[in-house]
Amino acid sequence: MSQNILKKILVPLDGSPNSIRGLNAAISLAKQSSGTVTGLYVISSSGFSKAPALLKKYRMELIKSAEKIMLQARSSATKHGIEFDGKIITSPGIVKTIVGFAKSKRFDMVVIGSRGQSSPDAKYLGSVTNGVLNNLEIPVLIVK
Repeated sequence: MSQNILKKILVPLDGSPNSIRGLNAAISLAKQSSGTVTGLYVISSSGFSKAPALLKKYRMELIKSAEKIMLQARSSATKHGIEFDGKIITSPGIVKTIVGFAKSKRFDMVVIGSRGQSSPDAKYLGSVTNGVLNNLEIPVLIVK
């Protein structure tokens, strides 16, 4: 791959070990190509409309957790001299949001963990990873 092809790399993050490994791989690729890394944390809003008062505190905890993950990701990228931009989006469709964001912002590559917060014993791709892989036409690097 040409060094100029990977100027903008998107990394979906959820705090799982695989997503952190994905971040590290993206930082390494960005370093080799003088690129930038954008971390995207999508908070699923499914179900929030059914009991908004009860779920408000839970939603705030999810946002705090996402902010902490983005802060750690920024710190890691900065240590390696890589420009990092973190985005937190609340949406009912995680795959649709990642794919739409990647397309609209014209990323050169997506680096994603093979599984997110689901069962660590699973042997196959997670549903989000599979959805991203099958709905993008740009390179997708899956990190395990």
